[in-house]
Amino acid sequence: MMIQRRPRTLAVACVLAATATLAVSGCSKSESSDNNASSDSSQAAQAAETPESSSGSGCSLQSYGAPKLDLKNAVVGFSQSEKEANPFRIAETQSIKDEAKKIGVKKLLTTNAQSQLSKQISDIQDMLAQGAQFLIVAPLNSDGLEPALKAAAAKKVPVLTVDRKLNATACKDYVAFLGSDFVEQGKRAADAMIKATGGKGKVAILLGSSGNNVTTDRTKGFVDQLKAEAPDMEIVAQQTGEFARDKGQQVTEQLIQSKPGITAIYAENDEMGLGAVTAVKAAGKKPGKDIKIVSVDGTRNAVQAIVNGEYNAVIESNPRFGPLAFATAQKFYGGEEIPENVIISDRAYDESNAKSTVGNAF
Repeated sequence: MMIQRRPRTLAVACVLAATATLAVSGCSKSESSDNNASSDSSQAAQAAETPESSSGSGCSLQSYGAPKLDLKNAVVGFSQSEKEANPFRIAETQSIKDEAKKIGVKKLLTTNAQSQLSKQISDIQDMLAQGAQFLIVAPLNSDGLEPALKAAAAKKVPVLTVDRKLNATACKDYVAFLGSDFVEQGKRAADAMIKATGGKGKVAILLGSSGNNVTTDRTKGFVDQLKAEAPDMEIVAQQTGEFARDKGQQVTEQLIQSKPGITAIYAENDEMGLGAVTAVKAAGKKPGKDIKIVSVDGTRNAVQAIVNGEYNAVIESNPRFGPLAFATAQKFYGGEEIPENVIISDRAYDESNAKSTVGNAF
């Protein structure tokens, strides 16, 4: 029964990679509902990277100190961090719901913090009060959830985090993190940008929201890779677009005015990148040609923009966490150790494959 409430580092074992067929991460935050997000959470299946890339200590049911649990007779809670008005969050929540139903979870509680940290804390505490025995949490920020984590620990309820890391202690405050290698995503975006520009020009970075590891890591990966591989590319601006399409458009409009020599834009999610497309057009320039655009996520609108010639590349950050999250939970309750970080393999889209693979986008 589902209850919708209103108010390249680490990997899991091969058997988990085989069992868990969907991918993770992501970081969109937008008020735009202009998307074609698919409700089929089995589409574009992915798995964790190979065990050879693993590191970090593992966490078992015994070391965590939680009671044994059969998920089919359990109450599971999912805490969504941001408004479900964008493709990433829609697909993420739907994937959790679909997999809970598929494996026969007794009851799934879902909440949405509406991008408010205080609400996410109260949401988690409320689910615990309703008897949640296992929690899947998409943190709004890397810091600030301590009251909720303490409440879960007091009731010996394990917490599995997805798509954003917590600045907390694994196997004490939470079991494990499921998500992408965000530094690697930034590096791959830089490589795509170098390919699109020939390694020359002036690039602006549309930063994600502050306070989480996704923004920090995607920035570091991009900046470091550009410095190492394309010294003739100059980063002329770094300004936050808050992972939102309208803010990405607004910031791009301002940057085109203040930095008229910009020839490329790196957006740390697709929503900001799509906002940049609109701004570039409004300035009388051609996106994808006069100003190259590369972003991270893998939404269908962004991949279609590549097909349309208005975008240059997208590095995927797949939000379909459901199968991997529940497979990880089943392994945990089966007595197996779970790696501190379960890192996902992500695709990439460019003009060479966008037309044939747009159906994989969310």
